[in-house]
Amino acid sequence: MKVADVNTTSIREAITIGCHAMSDIFNADDNDIPFFGSLVRLDAVRPDAGFSFHPFHSEAHIPGRHLNALLSAENALGLPPLVDEAVIEKHAKAAFFSYSGPVAFPLNREAIGGKLVNFAPHNLREGFHALYALTAYRGSSRAHELAEASIAAIFDLWDPDRGWNRQRLEGALGLRIIDFDSPFIGGIARAIGPLVKYHRVTGSAAALHLATALKDKALGEFFPASGECDLARLGTHTHSITCVLSSLAQLADATRDAALMESVKAFYDNGLRQISSDLGWSPENAGPNANPDRGEANNTGDILETALLLGRWGYTEQYQDAERILRAHLLPSQLRDVSFIREPDNPDGADAKRSVAQRHRGAFGFPAPYGHQPLGIREISFNLDIIGGAVGSLCEAYREVVRFDGQVQRVNLLFDHETEAVKVQSPYANGVLQITAKQTAPLMVRVPRGVPTSDIRVDGATALPRLVNGYLYIAEPPLHSAISVRFPLLRQEIVLHYRTRRIRVQLKGDQVERMENFGQDLTFFDPQPSFLPP
Repeated sequence: MKVADVNTTSIREAITIGCHAMSDIFNADDNDIPFFGSLVRLDAVRPDAGFSFHPFHSEAHIPGRHLNALLSAENALGLPPLVDEAVIEKHAKAAFFSYSGPVAFPLNREAIGGKLVNFAPHNLREGFHALYALTAYRGSSRAHELAEASIAAIFDLWDPDRGWNRQRLEGALGLRIIDFDSPFIGGIARAIGPLVKYHRVTGSAAALHLATALKDKALGEFFPASGECDLARLGTHTHSITCVLSSLAQLADATRDAALMESVKAFYDNGLRQISSDLGWSPENAGPNANPDRGEANNTGDILETALLLGRWGYTEQYQDAERILRAHLLPSQLRDVSFIREPDNPDGADAKRSVAQRHRGAFGFPAPYGHQPLGIREISFNLDIIGGAVGSLCEAYREVVRFDGQVQRVNLLFDHETEAVKVQSPYANGVLQITAKQTAPLMVRVPRGVPTSDIRVDGATALPRLVNGYLYIAEPPLHSAISVRFPLLRQEIVLHYRTRRIRVQLKGDQVERMENFGQDLTFFDPQPSFLPP
């Protein structure tokens, strides 16, 4: 069963459907605290589909992911609102609840109905995402004050050399510290990104100071100048590695730190190759014994965001990486067709088992490159935090399709898109890229690498465009009249390599036409590429 149609998927549509998925994940049996876990296809060990509570990640994790994505989508896509304001209020209520314990950190209950006792530094990223989003998009003074209090508490209870003051946290404050693989990278280092976002909005010196201290430790001990990926230091939780990488890119962009961005580029070019494929797929766990096909859309989103920032900094080939990540993996991996999900028996009317199929539509999860069900795994889950992570990254891609740099309108990604200044029609629909300028400004239009200059045809421009750093430069585009740019979407065959797995892929441009799927169900593409002769 094939469940994706990449020819009709757009970034805007994926964001919209994802936002609706984040709007109906509140547990009516738990005061509308959002669920964390989900299960849609079963095995003998976990025989019942539905949603579930998590003692580390429900109230401390989900609201931040979803508020960041929902409010970013509202800002990027504009009116009308994508979701009811009541949805935002429920997520905000859950986020503020997680901060209502003995210290201004996002805390979690061990069980529904219990007290806030579990502190996972892993969740500081998500906590700051909630507070940032509410401050930036809702002007919440409560969120602003909590963010500053949380930063102060971190400086009081954490030291770059000694780590957390466990005696005070576990003693006087009565908390249980939950450590994950690689306590720094899998913990507080993840918070750099939302601290940078919060600083951009508020100008908070404390947020920038903390983000810089975390950056210094990350570069000094975990991300060498060579760009090597040392899993013994970084840990095997791949999303923590990729989100710290994208966070460092955000900090470099915010502070115009070219040396830091060079460090990001070094890891992108070298270390990232150990934990991702050419299509942006990345394993949930990079350990040697983990399933080599089980991915995680969060990781792909972080890789996408890093590529976009590198592209903005002049590494224009990374915009093509972003295009391929979107077309060949992230967009196809969104769950659209939910017809395979069987509704569980629900004699007690538990909210965790209500409308399981429909409430999953729009989710992102743990896909293989070829489909929702990785080889060797019987169950399928879409943990609900991943929806927020993927949609937040899609919002960054949507903003970057066309960007005005103060002088030139740059068409960076070849998707259908429209702003007040430019309308773009993708070449993937009818073979022709069309750009219509609606305001006076020069245009720069990215052409995919590998296309011979002699194969590019431009109609509708008043002067012959020049090719500059991978872009067609059109100095004086006619207003309200389409410029047509024709070039071939090159076909090629590649082989994806990750540990023990080799997957054959046939591409047309940056879109997958066929991909080897080993006979698995719920696939994204037609199977078994037929290789063209050399």
